[in-house]
Amino acid sequence: MNRFEGSGFREAKIRYLDGDYQILTAGSYVICAMTGAQIPIDELRYWSVARQEPYVDCASSLEADKRAGMLPNQSRG
Repeated sequence: MNRFEGSGFREAKIRYLDGDYQILTAGSYVICAMTGAQIPIDELRYWSVARQEPYVDCASSLEADKRAGMLPNQSRG
C-alpha cells in the first residue's frame, strides 16, 4: 500500500508498546517529539513507551532520555 493511500496524509495517533505499537487513529506519519519532523509510519523505529513519544532517529531518542534523566550518570576519569 502506498503511504498516501487509505489513511490519508495526516498524523496518526499511536500507542507505543515494548517492541511494537498500536495504531489508534490511522494516518501516514507521526511527529518527532524532539525535532518536530514528520516520521512516515513505515519508517518509525524509535519511541519511548514511558513517555509515549516517537523520535525520528536514535540521536533524538538518546537526547530525550538524557533530558528525562533516564540515563545513569557517567563519571569521567
